Amino acid sequence: MKLLERDYLNKIISVKGTPDIKVITGIRRSGKSCLLLQFMEYIKKNDQNSNIIHIDFNSLSSKPYLEYHALNNYIESNYEINKNNYICIDEVQMCSGFEKVINSLHSSMKYDIYITGSNAFLLSSDLATLFTGRTYTIEVLPFSYKECLKYYNYDYSLNRYVLEGGMPGALVYSSSEDKYKYIRDVFETLIIRDIIHKYPMRNKNNIHDLAYFMMDNISSLTSANNISKEIEKINLKISDKTIKQYIEYLTKSYLFYKIRRYDIKGKKYLSTNDKYYLADHSFRYASLGTKNMDYGQIYENIVAMELIRRGYEVYAGKLYQKEIDFVAVKQSAKLYIRVSDDISNKKTFEREVSSLLEIRDNYPKILLANTHHDEYQYEGIKIVDIEKWLSN
Repeated sequence: MKLLERDYLNKIISVKGTPDIKVITGIRRSGKSCLLLQFMEYIKKNDQNSNIIHIDFNSLSSKPYLEYHALNNYIESNYEINKNNYICIDEVQMCSGFEKVINSLHSSMKYDIYITGSNAFLLSSDLATLFTGRTYTIEVLPFSYKECLKYYNYDYSLNRYVLEGGMPGALVYSSSEDKYKYIRDVFETLIIRDIIHKYPMRNKNNIHDLAYFMMDNISSLTSANNISKEIEKINLKISDKTIKQYIEYLTKSYLFYKIRRYDIKGKKYLSTNDKYYLADHSFRYASLGTKNMDYGQIYENIVAMELIRRGYEVYAGKLYQKEIDFVAVKQSAKLYIRVSDDISNKKTFEREVSSLLEIRDNYPKILLANTHHDEYQYEGIKIVDIEKWLSN
């Protein structure tokens, strides 16, 4: 399989040698293990005084260390004095009691520690509880459009990305059928192995039904109460309390990302009707098929994940009775963004820009759409071709 050097590698390199516990996490099959291997190769080439202690719990050779005392003994026995000792552990959560080992090794101040773990087992919200030392988290997402362009040597198109998504493991398959089969397998593993095995639930089919419903309604304003009412229409009864809990499981597994609403005029966060976006939009097509495609929804999902990938805090904006797809914040910078498919129709264009025109501050306002043209401005709003924005 072709390996792509991703920007995440620079993030890891930038914190090399710090006393933090470096944690690489994210959705299954997003490239965490490859990233760790690439970092190890960097160390070998650039630190002649290095000693890398590598444990890969995906490998049978690491089976003897699945008990935490054995893991600790193995690492300590491979420590080398007067060397820069790096610990690199892949899928660390497979070792029961791993946090005891990591905390002990970290407190010794002898090691530079890097670990990977799958989704629900290594959540940023849980790290403060698991580890007594400071952690630096790198959350790995599926490939962006720009990364797919690079992977395919620029013989690639946005339409293909819309249909196939950016799950790294799916890129090696030549047919869409095989790609979707791989993605479905990842989805089932993620749901069954990670969520159902980790959390107690009475009816295990319900979380599948909820995931399918949310995939079919990405970018829609959503609440547990509304979902409960909609699901009841198809003769499924799940209480809003259970739905709220299951949604939390789905976001903890990094399958969905929650986007809160923000009142632009009142400058406050709203507690009702959030939006949810898929880590990779290909999960929707692999599970539900490509009939009745809503390109607007998919573009919106792609833009949401790209903003998160670029380091923005992302919110769904509300201004009076109108919606702004995204309010993206990074330190003192702020962007207002609307996303559309086709704005060649005058009425569609006017509808899409109307909410942006009502915003009275001076932060940039952008309409992303399939213009197939260079960027231009309309009443202070930047009209940008979505493919060019994604590939920049």
